[in-house]
Amino acid sequence: MDDAIRAFMTFLELERHASHETVRSYASDLRQFQTFMKAEHPGVPALDPTTVQTESIRAYLYWLDRKREKSTSMARKLASLRSFYRYLQRESRVGLNPVEAVRTPKQPKHLPRVLTKDDAAALMEFPSDQAGGSHRDRALLETLYSTGARVSELVGINLDDLRASEGLLHLRGKGRKERIVPIGVVALKAIHNYRASLMPSAISHQPSAPIFLNHRGGRLTTRSVARIVAHYSSRLAGGSVSPHTLRHSFATHLLDEGADLRSIQEMLGHVSLSTTQKYTHLATDQLLAVYDKAHPRAGRPTGLRVTKDDKP
Repeated sequence: MDDAIRAFMTFLELERHASHETVRSYASDLRQFQTFMKAEHPGVPALDPTTVQTESIRAYLYWLDRKREKSTSMARKLASLRSFYRYLQRESRVGLNPVEAVRTPKQPKHLPRVLTKDDAAALMEFPSDQAGGSHRDRALLETLYSTGARVSELVGINLDDLRASEGLLHLRGKGRKERIVPIGVVALKAIHNYRASLMPSAISHQPSAPIFLNHRGGRLTTRSVARIVAHYSSRLAGGSVSPHTLRHSFATHLLDEGADLRSIQEMLGHVSLSTTQKYTHLATDQLLAVYDKAHPRAGRPTGLRVTKDDKP
């Protein structure tokens, strides 16, 4: 099992071009399953992936459930095992995939949080309120909201990725997939002000130099950006949000203003349009919330139905 997991990690890195965080997540999931199997079969010195049966996978899910793992976490760990065994099948290292017959745990349906346009505007201004202001934090918030970039894409932006005169930004997404997205003039101005505020000794003019720097002059990490976003958004009435909330807000606000789903799909870098379609539900929920709040005869219907016999 150890050799098989290492080979799978190498495959993810070199052939799938998976990010370091993705590889680490897969490895963690598979190691946990390996630990479970060793506990279930204490007399077996080396676990062989070919000996794993479907019943073992179901027992593993039951064990996770007893540990009160969230269904989303269980689904991810099952997906890791499914991908692992599909890889072993392609490499002819196993015959049948023991995971294929196991159903993914039912997931709760919930829509991601989206900022109102007023909250998004307020969030962009919060860095200016602190002593001395924070040009960097304002610039990265504006960039996230202006482009819909993932946080991993944001920290990977280099100087030569920004085509300011054209209002375009080059992003490198999941699996090293690249795309060009528009970036607004407000975000461009914030980036200009941030770069102008840096000490000359801190600025590198190499094309591969990062745009957003930490306090030591190195590239920001995704965790640092998450902390920055959480810090400023904690002042919002709804509490703190993650960088991904700005991505959701970007898409929903575009849809509210009439952008078509195909264009939003391209800007977000979604492979499938079905992934983008969830924003139609977000926009509808937001519309209903405004209606319920503003219309004097609104309110959600409960127990009401209209049939053809009820119609005049």
